[in-house]
Amino acid sequence: MSALVAVATVIVQIPLGVSGYFNLGDVMIFVAALTFNPLVGGVAGGLGSALADLASPYPMYAPFTFIIKGLEGSIAGLITNKASIFRDVFAVVIAGAEMIVGYFLVDTYLSGVGNALTWIPFNTLQIFVGGLIGVPIALILRGRLPELFRI
Repeated sequence: MSALVAVATVIVQIPLGVSGYFNLGDVMIFVAALTFNPLVGGVAGGLGSALADLASPYPMYAPFTFIIKGLEGSIAGLITNKASIFRDVFAVVIAGAEMIVGYFLVDTYLSGVGNALTWIPFNTLQIFVGGLIGVPIALILRGRLPELFRI
């Protein structure tokens, strides 16, 4: 799952200004967290996204990304009950809020509050798209994977 997060992050990168890009890594973070468990979601989110940062023009974000995206996957995995789409959406909203706040704090530290504020809409869009695509994929996988693999 970490490799899938990294690939989804690296393959679809839409540059946004001079210090970031829109990507589909959150889709796979939510698939991992909502299909499996908080550990899988956290490791996939943290490790996969940090590896993608190391392969990008922004390797300085990798340690921050490891923590922020790791928490995002863990939080989503903790909130879902794997039985309710409403719970899955709630998991995306809460985990997404953590990601948005986490990167706001990092961007404020690295380049000031003005720059950090400009990234909130893009991070919000990334979470929205991640949930819009990731939740249905997780629902399909949960229905098709044997219980043994869903843990």
